[in-house]
Amino acid sequence: MPSDAVAVWEVSLSDGIFRIEFEHGTTSGRRVIYINGKEIFRRDWMFKLVGKETFPVGHAGTKATINIEALSGFAYEYTLEINGRSFQSFMANRSRTSRTWLLKLDGADCRIVLEKDTMDVWCNGQKMETTGQFGDESTETHFVLGDHECCIKASNSGKKRIMHTLLIDGTRVTEVTE
Repeated sequence: MPSDAVAVWEVSLSDGIFRIEFEHGTTSGRRVIYINGKEIFRRDWMFKLVGKETFPVGHAGTKATINIEALSGFAYEYTLEINGRSFQSFMANRSRTSRTWLLKLDGADCRIVLEKDTMDVWCNGQKMETTGQFGDESTETHFVLGDHECCIKASNSGKKRIMHTLLIDGTRVTEVTE
């Protein structure tokens, strides 16, 4: 972590998990933003100590904004917005609109994400080529990882909820919560 970091967030997006760190020099006004340890933004000698900084995150360029607000004296509050929503609201919505599976495949870690609203599938930050099959009882989204046949099956649970199940070579993979 940078030595002067005043705020850190872990943002889970379809194309990866991104650690956002923010430095704020309250005497110099310096503002530095790091994503996954890499500096992506710097401003030195800012006279206005409060305000906003907007920047893209991830391969898709998801819009992030850090808000800097004065509390009392020399205390500041730092909040993060993702796509115009508070960090907490964005992450709660992500848990409703996406499904994530973590697994080892051929000795490598894989993070597979399904975006339920678009039915896009991502693996380790890469959007996958998919084909859909529609049946009476379920919908299947097929894709290939290396030599492995993969399928995300969407079926009605009977409780007005759609269940999403990942099968790799016919074997069910347990979903995780991020």
